[in-house]
Amino acid sequence: MISTADRLKTVEEYYFSKKLREVRGLISDGKPIINMGIGSPDLAPSEGVIQAVTNSLRDNGAHQYQSYQGLPELREAIADFYKNKFGVSVNPQDEVLPLMGSKEGIMHISMAFLNTGDEVLIPNPGYPTYTSVTKLVGAVPKQYNLTAEKDWFPDLEDLSKQDLSKVKLMWVSYPHMPTGATATKEKLQELIAFAKANDILLVNDNPYSFVLSKNPTSILALENAKDVVLELNSLSKTFNMAGWRVGMVLGNKTHINAILKVKSNMDSGMFYGIQKGAIAALNSGEDWFNSLDQVYTSRRDLMFQLADKLNCVYDKNAVGMFVWAKLPAGAKSSEDFVDDVLYDKNIFIAPGTIFGSNGEGYIRFSLCVKEEKIKEAIARF
Repeated sequence: MISTADRLKTVEEYYFSKKLREVRGLISDGKPIINMGIGSPDLAPSEGVIQAVTNSLRDNGAHQYQSYQGLPELREAIADFYKNKFGVSVNPQDEVLPLMGSKEGIMHISMAFLNTGDEVLIPNPGYPTYTSVTKLVGAVPKQYNLTAEKDWFPDLEDLSKQDLSKVKLMWVSYPHMPTGATATKEKLQELIAFAKANDILLVNDNPYSFVLSKNPTSILALENAKDVVLELNSLSKTFNMAGWRVGMVLGNKTHINAILKVKSNMDSGMFYGIQKGAIAALNSGEDWFNSLDQVYTSRRDLMFQLADKLNCVYDKNAVGMFVWAKLPAGAKSSEDFVDDVLYDKNIFIAPGTIFGSNGEGYIRFSLCVKEEKIKEAIARF
């Protein structure tokens, strides 16, 4: 037997990879499963996006290797999008880097900036990939607590009292995944000041700004943010392009160039047609965003009804494509509760614990479910 690398001992298979196998097995057995667990948009991109891809397929060079930095017009579209939507000015030549999904960016950033033994501040609860990638590159996860009592924002005063001498990087995500909590500009400015004071690279993962959010915000809009901040973003949720794998990272020239050194050794450029589709998406008008919010508002209202059936408590002001709900007092653990609902009602909901220990006592509903299915789920209770 050829043994695997020691780094694989530090991580487990992704929860959804395992659980969805179980769910598919139940479906194969004839169970009428309604999947409310994962945030994979079920809607299609706009017709303009699809047409842009179709029209591009006969362009000269469409099927050749593409630039590691993406098409110049894609970088310009990203820069224009950030200027128009967030009030952020970036140089499309060297402060924008298209990615094959922002998940790729998490690995590239970690490889570009972390040495073995470096510590990384990771939110609890938060996106599990932050922890797994940190371990895979030989760095050390250092979790910081987020709680409802503090509006899912880090206690920077408490963090400042800790030994941060080995901390190189800090992950944040506002709007926050999985809770949907937002952060004011004043709070984001506090994060920047904390990062500067402690010589930490701050990375904001920002794919949910345009789903049920009345005030889309980028941390890069704040004064001197680019000195210590990178921001990841994605077309997956905003434009229903999750399977297309189109993301981006923005920051100052030095930081972007470091990430490019990694990326240029990992792939051979994004497919031309996908880039053309991404450009069309980024140029979408307000009608697109309004129509998206109409769909998710209707679904969320129904999901609130389902959460009420389960006697859960939730924040109606949270944003994004999930409903983060606190289980009633005396309920079973999150994972046991979810399994009971799965096997009794044939409904799959994500347990809060997959996002960290502070997710215990919570469950997460995805809004990537058609209205008739949510109504059917409500009827089962």
